[in-house]
Order: sequence, then C-alpha cells, then structure tokens
Amino acid sequence: MSHEGEPTIGRLVADASRDISALVQSEIALAKSELKVSATAGGIGAALLMIAAFFGLLITVLVSIAFAYFLTMTGLHPAWAFLIVAGVYLLLVVLLVLVGILKLKKIRAPEKTIETAKAIPAAFKSPSKPAV
Repeated sequence: MSHEGEPTIGRLVADASRDISALVQSEIALAKSELKVSATAGGIGAALLMIAAFFGLLITVLVSIAFAYFLTMTGLHPAWAFLIVAGVYLLLVVLLVLVGILKLKKIRAPEKTIETAKAIPAAFKSPSKPAV
C-alpha cells in the first residue's frame, strides 16, 4: 500500500533528525553570540570596578596623609601624627579580622540537603520482590 509521493517512515525520521540537528546547531550559535556579548560587557565592567577600587585606594592614602597633617596643626610632631593614623588603621584591621573569623565560624554544612541527597539514589531503585 505504497502511495506515490508520500514519504516513508524512514524518510520522515531522517528529516526530523536533520531538522533537530539544525535547530540544536542554531541554538548553540545563538548561545555563543550571547555569551560573547555578555563576556565582553562583564570584562569591561570588571575592569571599571578595578580602576575604581584603585582610585579608592589612592583616595584612602591621600585622606590618611591629610589627616596626619591636620594632627600636626595641633602642634603634634609629624612622626606621632602619622603613627596615630597608622594605629587607627591597625585597630580597624584587628576589628575586621575578628569579625571575619566570627562570621567564618558560623558556616555550617547544609545538613538537610545532604540528608535528602542521600535519599535520592534509593528512590530510583526498584522495590525488592518478597521471597516466595
């Protein structure tokens, strides 16, 4: 019962396979182009943030020097003024380290997630047949 002009099952499967392959290749090409644009924008954004961080560091140094010179206006020797500014930074560093350590000690393993993940393989096993 072959009808003239109608495609065979094999021909339909081959056409569908070719179309799916073309669709997948098109999707991959689209993903590559989108990722390229995203990576470029991300790289530019990261570079701008690094430049801003560098300028922020420079500003911190300059403000620290200015603060030390303001202390010298009170009649304090410049060495003591700069030592006071360094001491303030030392206290800030110690405080940040202590707070950071306290925060790190609060890290816990995701126990519930681990427990449920261990149960997943058992869910895919077929129930054992009772012995007859």
